[in-house]
Amino acid sequence: MIMMDDYQKGWALRYLREAKAELSAAQKTPYMASGLILEAVRKAQAAIYYSMGDPVFLEAIVHQTMNDKKPIDDPILRCLVEIELTVQQVAKEPGSDRELIFQQVNELIQTASDIVELFTGEKD
Repeated sequence: MIMMDDYQKGWALRYLREAKAELSAAQKTPYMASGLILEAVRKAQAAIYYSMGDPVFLEAIVHQTMNDKKPIDDPILRCLVEIELTVQQVAKEPGSDRELIFQQVNELIQTASDIVELFTGEKD
C-alpha cells in the first residue's frame, strides 16, 4: 500500500478538480482559452506530482532528466518527462490548433485522474 499523507492527497485532488474546471471554462470562453488551457495543464501536472510525493523534488528530477538528454529507461520517469514536454508545448503554442490542444489537455487530465486515483484510492 502506498503511503500518502492527507496534505498531499488534498492538494492532488484539489489540483485535479481545478484542472478539469479550467479546461471546461476554456471550452466555454474561447477568448480566454489559451490562458485557461495552460493553467489546466499545469494543475494536472501538479496533481500528479502531489500524488506521487514532493512536487519540488519530482520537478527537479524531471528537469534534470530532460537536461541529461539520455534515454530514459524508467517508464514512470519517461511519463513525467512527456507530461513536462506537453506543458512546455502548450505554453509555447497557446494559439495553435485549438481542437488538437483541447484533445491533448483532456488526455493529460485523464492521465492525471488515473494516476491520482491510483495513489489516493479516491475517484475524483
